Amino acid sequence: MQHDLQQEVLDAIQFSVDHESAWDRNADGKFGVHVNDPPPWNRLLGPIHDRGPVSGAIAVDGRLLATWGEPDRADLTFSIAKTYLALLAGVAHDRGLLPDPDEPVRLRVPGIGFDDAHNAPITWMHLLQQTSEWQGKCFGLSDQADHYRAVTFADPPDGKKGDLRPLRRPGTYWEYNDVRINQLSLALLHLFGRPLPEVFRESVMRPAGASENWQWVGYDDAWVEIGGARVQSVPGGSHWGGGMSVSANDQLRIAQMLLDDGLANGRRVLSSEWIAWMRTPCALAPFYGALVWLNTARRVFPSVPESSYFGVGAGSSFMWIEPERRIALIVRWLDAQFADAFFGKMLQAVDAVCSR
Repeated sequence: MQHDLQQEVLDAIQFSVDHESAWDRNADGKFGVHVNDPPPWNRLLGPIHDRGPVSGAIAVDGRLLATWGEPDRADLTFSIAKTYLALLAGVAHDRGLLPDPDEPVRLRVPGIGFDDAHNAPITWMHLLQQTSEWQGKCFGLSDQADHYRAVTFADPPDGKKGDLRPLRRPGTYWEYNDVRINQLSLALLHLFGRPLPEVFRESVMRPAGASENWQWVGYDDAWVEIGGARVQSVPGGSHWGGGMSVSANDQLRIAQMLLDDGLANGRRVLSSEWIAWMRTPCALAPFYGALVWLNTARRVFPSVPESSYFGVGAGSSFMWIEPERRIALIVRWLDAQFADAFFGKMLQAVDAVCSR
């Protein structure tokens, strides 16, 4: 942490440190999302690892303002990996591999679970906005595992987690469902024809100036044949293990790229068009875009502007992008119930610094 910071910034940072996640730092302890699942889904399918302390990094108008904790430690980021899948979908779009997000998935990647009568109408945007209602199993996990799942910012479900829910027509119901996200990842793998971590490294991480100190791994049995090669499909989180391990400093570079409308180090990483799509509210869930959380009507985090949008991972991990104030912020292992207060304190601190 820098020692010449204004007291308001130091106070906001200390607030995050004082409100560390209740998860154990040891992954063998109280750690993870799967522990709250009903059987048979309450077990790990891929590796996890111990975590570090509350850590973070913030930049204002492209200038690094502060880092704290262990900002270079690669830690599991859980569902922020969903946002990274959205970035990969954007790369596919910009390369012409996915020209129309409203096109049915089966048209470009047949034979991987989108061909039956129920799943055939599912589009890429349905998957990206979590309205797909995809039905099936992905690497041994049924979509039922996340039926009636409660998430902080959405309306409470009207059933018990893991109970079988009558499915709706694709595009007519919003549900935060990690199995369906894993199916999106599998579809993107087939679309690119290459391991997604390789594509992410060359098309996002290196152009953004990130280090090589990160990894994105799949479940132990999540292997498929692509072009004659055995390739591991990666999940959009760490619900059942695996997922993205990355540092706060590297995440900040991705956030800054998004804040800069897809540019990094003078290079176009993502099109403005795609980022605008990511930030378009889902009609069924206006607090959600394309695998990002929106602050529509300041519902998600009341203490910050409506223009803010977020990547959010269990544990809790946050990526905050605030276009009006030009803030890009990463905070890891903050107790989620104190996130709004922390963001509000940091917003006030940035305003105070910028007014001097």
